[in-house]
Formats: sequence, C-alpha cells, structure tokens
Amino acid sequence: MKTYCVLDGLGLIVSGSDERAVRILAEDAREQGGRPEALLLGCGDVKVPATIAARILGTSGHAHDWDDSQVSLDPNHLYGLLTHPTIPPLSSALAATQKIGGVSGKAFLLGFLTGFEVECKISEWMLPRHYKAGMHSSGTVGTFGAYAAAARLMGLTGERLRWGFGIAASLAAGIRVNFGTMTKPLHVGRAAENGMTAAILASRGFTAAPDALDGPWGFFAVHGCGVSEDKIKQGFGNTWSIVDPGVSIKPYPCGILTHPTMDLMLRLVTENDIKPEQIDQITVYAASNILNPIRYQVAENHLQAKFCLAAELAMIALNRKAGKIEFSDEFVRSEAMQTMQRKIRTQHDPDIEKLGFDKIRSKIKIDLKDGRSIQGVADERYRGGPDNPMSDAELEEKVRACCAGILDNAEQNKLIETAWSIQDLSDARLLANVIQPGRNLGATS
Repeated sequence: MKTYCVLDGLGLIVSGSDERAVRILAEDAREQGGRPEALLLGCGDVKVPATIAARILGTSGHAHDWDDSQVSLDPNHLYGLLTHPTIPPLSSALAATQKIGGVSGKAFLLGFLTGFEVECKISEWMLPRHYKAGMHSSGTVGTFGAYAAAARLMGLTGERLRWGFGIAASLAAGIRVNFGTMTKPLHVGRAAENGMTAAILASRGFTAAPDALDGPWGFFAVHGCGVSEDKIKQGFGNTWSIVDPGVSIKPYPCGILTHPTMDLMLRLVTENDIKPEQIDQITVYAASNILNPIRYQVAENHLQAKFCLAAELAMIALNRKAGKIEFSDEFVRSEAMQTMQRKIRTQHDPDIEKLGFDKIRSKIKIDLKDGRSIQGVADERYRGGPDNPMSDAELEEKVRACCAGILDNAEQNKLIETAWSIQDLSDARLLANVIQPGRNLGATS
C-alpha cells in the first residue's frame, strides 16, 4: 500500500500540472525566482526555492480531488474529518529531497511514511468539531504531515523537532468555504509549503511552544476542542494507519463521499441499459454526512462539479464514466450536462441518518419517461477502499489516465517503473524528474 500511495500521488501531481490554478502558481513562482533548489513543476529545468516548489506540487496533487482518503472504522468519525494523507508529505518529501541531495529511495519512503502516519494519527485523535466548524483537514492537519516528512529527511531530533511541530501548528490553515474553487487545492499546496518552512526554520533554531499540539491553547484545543482520550492512549506507531484500517485510492476525481453513489448510478444505467433521453428524474437519498459537504445543487464549472451530486451522476448518465474529460469546464458547461443536472435532486433520508456516519450510504431512484422506476442501494464496500481495493493494473490505468496529454507513453512507463521500484533507488531525486515533462527520461540533477 505504501508504494501504491506514492505511485497514485505522483500520477495525480502530473494530472494537476496543466490545471489553470497550478499554472498561475507556477507563473508567479517563476517571476519571483529565488534560490534554485527544486524543480518547478511543468517548467522544464527551472528551479525555485524548495518551499515554493512544494506549494506547486501540493496544489497540483490535490487539484482534481483525486488523491487518496484516510479510512476510519470509528462510527463517531465523520469522513470529512479525516484527511487526504498522501499529497502533503509526498510533496514536501519531493521538494526536501532535491534541496538536501543524497537521499536514497528507502530514506525517501521512510520520510514520506513518517509524515503520512503523523498526519493520519492527528486526524484520528481529533474530535469531529474541527470539521464541523468548517476546517479542511487536508490543509490543516496536512501541514503536520508535510512537516514530519521534511523533518525526518532533514534529521531533526529533540528540541528542534518539537519546535517544528509548534511552528507547523501556527501555520496550519484551510476552511471549507473555498471548496469548489482554486483555493481548495491551494490548502494542500500551502500545507506542503508550510510544513517545509517549519522544518527549515526549526533546523536553524527558530523556537516555538513545546505544547503547541496538546497545550491549553494548542492545536487540539483551539481547532478541535480536544481529542479522543481513548485514541490518543494508543500512542504513535502501535498501529500504522496506512495498513490498519488502510486508505482509499479514488477511482473518481471528486470527493469520496459521492463515490458509492456514483458506482450505484453506473451499475443501474449499465445493467438496465438506460439511455439519457429515457430519464425523467433521478432522486438520491442520503444522510447529512453526504448532503451537507456536497454543497452545489447544480455545477457551473468543473471545480463545483467535484462537490455536486447532480453533476457527478449526470456525467455517468450521459457518458457512463466520470473521469478527467468529464470533469472539465467544457463538458460541465455543455447543454446536455446542464439539462441532465436539473433532472437530479437530493433528499435527506432519516432512516439512513440513523445508521450513523461510519459508512457512506445512499439510495437512488431513476424515474423513466415510460413510467418505470429503477432503484438501488449503494454498496458500502466502495471501489478503491480497503475492502475492495484496486488491482495493480487498475492503479496503473488510473495513473496513465492522469498523465494522458502531459507525459508520453515512454514517460508514463518510466514514472510507473520508478514508483514500483522506489526502494531500490540510489538517488530519490529521480522521483522529481519522472513527473516533469521533458525531463522524465533524463538524469537527476
């Protein structure tokens, strides 16, 4: 799973590199200039300060909302409270490795996994108020994951390691109001940047409060009104979140809360061979854990579509798939999409609500123009989750879909080969090369 997450993350960074939000950030970074420490994504041989490189990498990796999701079996957890665990530490590790030099693949992987686990554990320990109050965990808690990855690679220990956590606690940010805009993926970009900044400052002796996580005015108290005492007693490293309960590799480039519903829609239209022109109305029944964060009733662009059930189901009704092509402004704004979205409505279901939020539950009813109704219940064992994981071939297919039009076939092969063999790399800077068009097959530098 650890290599799965790296391969998935690298593909997603490539996928986001041609997004307008990422191009704006890259253009701004290029104009600012600075110490040439790490490659600027999508800009060939251009290098910028490692913190800035991390910002663009993190934003790109989250740009399509296609990155993996932390899983919890705790019925008291809200899915949105948990984080997208890979991109913040992966982006930070990619940038830090280039800044430091001399990092092996095994050392890189250890740094990444350290950040991954720190990020997941903080999310697991926090109370749900953090998410309910409107915070975006991948931006806030992701900062600690990015910091821990960089700190491990930079060899921080003792007092300086603690200072870095304190710095990260004050830099952590991200609010859910910006979901459906360019700023949402920037939360993850800033998490990667701020985590690296915390590590660099701490390494220079920059001080911070030693109780910045668990003190009376610390991150847990201020951001989440405390932690679960039972969970925090488990300590760090006694269980590894990447294995137990695992992570979900996303099949669709949108919030995981909608994936079981999308799979159900795909099953209903294919098994019953439902054509778009046959559909009169579609009703989705779900609980508040889906309906509240998936906030747009009708999507006007691809960013809004990531948080719009009507858009996501309309894609499947029209094309029987929902991938990078469907999540484009051109497709979302098309007359067919706008018309189909307005045939789809959502309805709160009290019976589903009573079942709790430990699973993503929903039902669909499709009313056809000939008077028939087709109904179904979503499979709680959603595709890509620990109970129904992607195969190696499926993951590689996803990575190739991410890289299509950005990396050619030879470059895609190199990325996949390098990620699978990461533990054998003598120089982990190769990972930054394989996501860079035009440098993918070249030597590290």
